[in-house]
Amino acid sequence: MMGIALQTGSSRAEARLLSSILIIALCLTLAPVVRLFFEGVTDQGRPSLDLMRDVLAQPSTLRALKHSIVTAGLGTVVSLVLGAAFAFLVALTDLRAKAALVFCLMIPMMIPPQITALSWIQIMGPSSVLLKTLGIAPPLGSPQPLYSPEGIILLLGIQHMSIIFLTLRAGLRSIPQDVVEAARISGARGLRTWWQVVLPLTLPSLAAGTAITFVTALGNFGIPAMLGIPAGYSTLPTLVYQKLAGMGTTVLAEVSVLAMLIGAVAVTGILLQRHFQGRQKLHLVGSTSRPLALPLGAARLPVEIALWAVVFAILVLPMFGLLAASLVPAYGVPLRLDTLTLDKWHEVLFRQPVTTRAFANSFGLAAGAALALMLICLPLAWLMERRRTRLARLFDSLLDLPYALPGVVLSIAMILLLIKLPFTDATLYGTIWIIFLAYMARFFAVMFRPVQASLKLLDPAMDEAAQSVGASLRRRLRDVILPLSAPAAAAGAILVFLTAFNELTVSALLWSSGTETLGVVIFNLNDSGEAGMASALAMAIVLVVMALMGLIQLLSHRFPKGVVPWQT
Repeated sequence: MMGIALQTGSSRAEARLLSSILIIALCLTLAPVVRLFFEGVTDQGRPSLDLMRDVLAQPSTLRALKHSIVTAGLGTVVSLVLGAAFAFLVALTDLRAKAALVFCLMIPMMIPPQITALSWIQIMGPSSVLLKTLGIAPPLGSPQPLYSPEGIILLLGIQHMSIIFLTLRAGLRSIPQDVVEAARISGARGLRTWWQVVLPLTLPSLAAGTAITFVTALGNFGIPAMLGIPAGYSTLPTLVYQKLAGMGTTVLAEVSVLAMLIGAVAVTGILLQRHFQGRQKLHLVGSTSRPLALPLGAARLPVEIALWAVVFAILVLPMFGLLAASLVPAYGVPLRLDTLTLDKWHEVLFRQPVTTRAFANSFGLAAGAALALMLICLPLAWLMERRRTRLARLFDSLLDLPYALPGVVLSIAMILLLIKLPFTDATLYGTIWIIFLAYMARFFAVMFRPVQASLKLLDPAMDEAAQSVGASLRRRLRDVILPLSAPAAAAGAILVFLTAFNELTVSALLWSSGTETLGVVIFNLNDSGEAGMASALAMAIVLVVMALMGLIQLLSHRFPKGVVPWQT
């Protein structure tokens, strides 16, 4: 009887804790989306679709929608070509230095898009310091080729190729060697093995990665803003930014309609991704302990040279351009020993108070969001696994929505929700707290999904044994669940921190004086014509990110398996 009483008490405690955390999670993630929808379908509190019809019929809206679909779609094609080629070669062949390749391919994903755009601007065009130093710069007055749809497409493809690479590589690594050996015994050879065996097994992974890449490219603000705005080429995220900067009387209602339009296209992409991920369960016979490894033979060295040449072109060369632009006294001056100067670095890092403030804000917001999400997601994922209530199932099905929505959409939603707190005259708009809450909403799924996946693999007998000997809910969470799910939580925290540290898309619409983030400062410096200082700050951020990633890589052997995201 005592055991039954203990289990009943524990069950009630679990139910209460689940309800409490679920309410917090719903307020964080779904309340802003609901508020956004309400604003778009009402007029002064009454249901009305008049404003929606007017905004959707505007030529600027239709033009921006077309531009968004074209650049995101063709950018996804570029990502697909690059990411799939690397994934197939790294996962399926006997290439050397695979760990170094994977690490390098993760770097574009961790570098913010505005830095990617700025670095490429510095290696192309008539004012390129690198091209002037080499004596091959186009004549003055020549157009910057990146200020065009083609430039946006190219950089969107490079920026998001890591998503295709990681998604497809995970699917390829699950194919056992035995499957290919069986195909060879049956007479399959060469490309026929790849076309008839390997490719069909990886199509769900490839399709899911393509869908999420399109959604991510659609919501990208940094690259279309830095390359499209100078060329008068607007996408939906930049149109929202420009309208909000105007701040008319009906601007929030108008941009909420635009945000809903972006969200509708993004949700379509995420539903496709969910569909293809649901088909990824490959019921293969045999052990996966021996992953597929096809020998390249004499072609190995040329293939390795080609892959590292691509890495140099898309990663190293733009960083050289960024560094060169930060070391000359004026934009476009050739880099020589007599022109080399660290004035831009000294000015932006040590004399500009906004930079110190932005570093502190970005570090605090990223670390705080990672820690807070870990504290929420660990117990929530475990309780949702134990108690599949209707509310928990609803939350699980909608959780990815804030991450699937472009950052500008989430920003508008947070403004509408927090510009006036319920039952008070207080506001969080213009404070650092609105950015913090937006980060938590944005990256909730990034933390929650790895923890949820790890808990699904745990044997419930361990928790049941602790419960049977009288362990309280808090003690079971501390002594059983936390140690077993800590590697996945740590991997999620690393991803949240590295992504939020350089974030621009969300904070571009939420910052105010005193709450600037690093992404905002770089964007504003470049927008005001201070390309040299923007390059110096961007290069400093790249070095910080690479140092953090390198430190994690060096210490990876001390961590439990699963902690380092790019090794998982």
